[in-house]
Amino acid sequence: MRVHFIVHESFEAPAAFETWAVLRGHEVTFSRVYAGQKLPEDVRGIDLLIVMGGPQDPSVTMDECPYFDASAEQFLIACAARAGKAIVGVCLGAQLIGEALGAPFEHSPEKEIGKFPLFMTQSGEKHTLFSHFGHKLDVGHWHNDMPGLTPEAEILAYSAGCPRQIVAYSELIFGFQCHLELTPEVVDLLIAHADSDLRRAADYRFVQSPEELRANDYSEMNRHLFTFLDKLEKRYVQSRASLY
Repeated sequence: MRVHFIVHESFEAPAAFETWAVLRGHEVTFSRVYAGQKLPEDVRGIDLLIVMGGPQDPSVTMDECPYFDASAEQFLIACAARAGKAIVGVCLGAQLIGEALGAPFEHSPEKEIGKFPLFMTQSGEKHTLFSHFGHKLDVGHWHNDMPGLTPEAEILAYSAGCPRQIVAYSELIFGFQCHLELTPEVVDLLIAHADSDLRRAADYRFVQSPEELRANDYSEMNRHLFTFLDKLEKRYVQSRASLY
């Protein structure tokens, strides 16, 4: 499996996603756009495209952030979708998937930063790739926005602060507004870059303090993410085999 990551910021690292890919022996490549690394010219060398988060939103222009080319990323995502590749977007990445498929992102009703319950919809509980989540799972959050919905999109999970936490856009394309990939190391990086938000944690219903963020155990949600990715890999391999 050839896994390619688009990484927008050093502090929005792939974390558990990368750990899974390395543990499974997959070929891993990166476009660290914050460091000037280019996007792939085409999707032929990719099986699974994972688009990570960032403080930007899809409306941010290159005048505002010179290394973030939202249009180019959306074009790559659209090409990958047409080619039948597996695609996972996280936070900003989920919003970019929606945009690439014709569904503009929206602001979430609540800012969420911390570890809070995720609730699966009936469709989510029955979904083959998410059946191991059960009805409720505590997961990481770090966002203000949420992905748009195409006519075919299906909401698989929501939280008290956001109605679109996991969205299935197709059999192989998924948007995660939540952050199942967080690890203590990445949380420390995020805390260092989120001073203003965290200083006002008490002003929000769903924002934890740095002390609370560091005290969370992220290992269980990482294990659930690994199982999802294993199932997605199996589905992708089966989809490719059916072409021949």
